[in-house]
Amino acid sequence: MRRYQRDMLGYGATPPKAKWPNQAQIALQFVINYEEGGENCILHGDEASEAFLSEIVGAAAWPGQRHWNMESIYEYGARAGFWRLHRLFTELEIPATVYGVATALARSPVQVRAMQEAGWEVASHGLKWVEYKDMSPEDERADIQEAIALHTEVTGERPYGWYTGRCSENTVSLVAVEGGFDYISDTYADDLPYWMHVDGRDQLIIPYTLDANDMRFATPQGFNSGDQYYTYLKDSFDTLYAEGVAGTPKMMSIGLHCRLIGRPGRVMALRRFMEYARSKVGVWFATRREIARHWATTNPPVHFERPSQMSRERFVEAYGSIFEHSAWIAEGAFESELGAAHDCAIGLHNAMARVFRRATDEQRLGVLRAHPDLAGKLAAANRLTEESTSEQASANLDALTDQERATFQDLNARYVKKHGFPFIIAVRDYTKSGILSAFQKRIDHETDVEFIEACKQVERIAELRLINILP
Repeated sequence: MRRYQRDMLGYGATPPKAKWPNQAQIALQFVINYEEGGENCILHGDEASEAFLSEIVGAAAWPGQRHWNMESIYEYGARAGFWRLHRLFTELEIPATVYGVATALARSPVQVRAMQEAGWEVASHGLKWVEYKDMSPEDERADIQEAIALHTEVTGERPYGWYTGRCSENTVSLVAVEGGFDYISDTYADDLPYWMHVDGRDQLIIPYTLDANDMRFATPQGFNSGDQYYTYLKDSFDTLYAEGVAGTPKMMSIGLHCRLIGRPGRVMALRRFMEYARSKVGVWFATRREIARHWATTNPPVHFERPSQMSRERFVEAYGSIFEHSAWIAEGAFESELGAAHDCAIGLHNAMARVFRRATDEQRLGVLRAHPDLAGKLAAANRLTEESTSEQASANLDALTDQERATFQDLNARYVKKHGFPFIIAVRDYTKSGILSAFQKRIDHETDVEFIEACKQVERIAELRLINILP
């Protein structure tokens, strides 16, 4: 079997109600990335200098050498940019979450004290601000543990939020297994928090942002001026705020870096946006941990038996009768590339319908012939499947008058004689009179036309059956 590890569905068209405090229309969250002193530098034991997110766009790493200009740009963030942001946030009384690289925090005790006195949340940004994509899981796990230990030494409290940033495919699962984090933010997949089930544990994910992020001042095709940044933040806010007013409140994350937005020519754009957001009613300014605690209370994880995680035996047991007496369709679906997107009625129906659609005409004819007559002899003898019994009862076909029963039996006999398979219709979509009308109309179709229509009805019956048992 093949199982697709990515979740391409998420909340779909019906996201959960966020229920933000005080009926807020949006949760607005600012992250201050504190990386200065934790970046690649041979003074830190790294093999080369830093080459990412600075005023030197397109910089290359210098193996075995210090990059004096790069180092001084990062120093600006610690020496000047941080304090400019600190004054702005404390003046406007807006909370912040700090993504603190543990080694950077250890080299900035005065800034750490200022963060704590401001009441900011200090989450972990890993041990060092380096690339983890090529690191072994064992080495990355060791860095995670060391980051937690150093963070605890420096701040006096372990971190409850985590964001590596330059992560590997193993990062989220490694951090989740550690077991002590209220949230992990190494995804960009949604506008709302969501749950992941990792190694028997429900782990809350609070997605981060790379678009509403000042890093784009330091990347190609990014922001060239503060006005561009302000406009982008305002448009993002207005969209999410309007969605909240319409009944589906969301979360907006804004990523900041002391050495980038802390420059005088950019910080005023941030101030204008903060003042704009403050002027609106129904805005919850929150730390990420506050959002995590709220979400865990109002939208706890929902557990149900997921098709993509079932054994073959259990899968066929659960879904073998979705297509009438045709368990081979469930068997074929099980062998396909199932994933989180198939753990719902529409998704699993699509996987099963694909098996049905690629079958031969003879195989599909077998499925058609497996269906019972409407209000026929099997129904009278109580020999229908549980699904068929329920479906026929939904249209009152189990409560026919003698005349109605005779009419159906006559139509059944004529239909099968002409087409070679029973009349099939998704009875839950019709009234009794509507079924009778369709029966009388379709009996005169050419058999090849009716074969196509019957197959469509078989698929619709399967979909309705899945809707009864899956989200």
